[in-house]
Amino acid sequence: MKIMGTTKGKVTIVGAGNVGTSLAHIIAQSSIANIVLYDIIKELPQGHALDLGEACPLWNSTASIVGTNSYSDTEDSDILVITAGLARKPGMSRDDLLHANAQIVSEVVDNLSKLSPEAIMIVVTNPMDAMTQLSMHKSGFNPRRVIGMGGILDSARFRTFIAWELGVSTEDVEAMVLGGHGDLMIPMPRFTTVKGIAIEEFISNERIDAIVKRTREGGEEVVRLLKKGSAHYAPAAAIYQMIKALIFDEKRVLCCSAYLHGEYGIKELYIGVPVVIGSRGVEKIIELSLNEQERECFEKSAEANRLLIKQLNL
Repeated sequence: MKIMGTTKGKVTIVGAGNVGTSLAHIIAQSSIANIVLYDIIKELPQGHALDLGEACPLWNSTASIVGTNSYSDTEDSDILVITAGLARKPGMSRDDLLHANAQIVSEVVDNLSKLSPEAIMIVVTNPMDAMTQLSMHKSGFNPRRVIGMGGILDSARFRTFIAWELGVSTEDVEAMVLGGHGDLMIPMPRFTTVKGIAIEEFISNERIDAIVKRTREGGEEVVRLLKKGSAHYAPAAAIYQMIKALIFDEKRVLCCSAYLHGEYGIKELYIGVPVVIGSRGVEKIIELSLNEQERECFEKSAEANRLLIKQLNL
């Protein structure tokens, strides 16, 4: 991993759809890395890369952006971001995408991992926890170098809704969401604060429950409003936070889908937990002391992930 002050790192984004291009935009504008944007659709990534490249002078950015339909251009990437796959439509759950996206992700990971064997992989494709486990299995990478994005996005949604409820800056809200990136995610009010003050001091239990419900349904709400497509600005911002932590070795504490080796009583499974992210990937898993209700919810979420993994015969 190239750290700040050395040559720019190389980030490959697989999938030139809304999430992939939104992420490429943020990286290009920030100038923190060079970008390869890959897609199977001819000329699509090239068109987006050209447009972004022409914007770079206006952003005073020195990032290079290459659009390609060839995996060979991804060789020696430092970070691989997998956004390729089918997006949710109204009425669909993330789990409904399991088998179709598993085929796509398997092919992508087989090609990427051979060309960039030392890279760190960020998985975004839904159902995200299962696709992250599949990516680790297919790549053969150390689990600390394969990370799922979901928890950062879910926590951001939780922060947003709390800030709106209170009329305060989102910067002053720290929120935590554990569990799988799906209907059984676990927003954690007990570990959520406003400038260090527990949210129970500001918000009634009834309103907290409503905000927790809206957080769980956050992705579905966007899908329903858009009619076509799904969320992409917030997911791209969440991925960027991970990339920045990796490139600059920031040691950020973020909620991500990580492979557990017995933490929280769970083994050999990806699920959302707080982790420390630095240049080596997941450098530490933070194990919280859960109460009985929280642990029951966490185990239920983990079991749902296990069922998906079983369907993939991993």
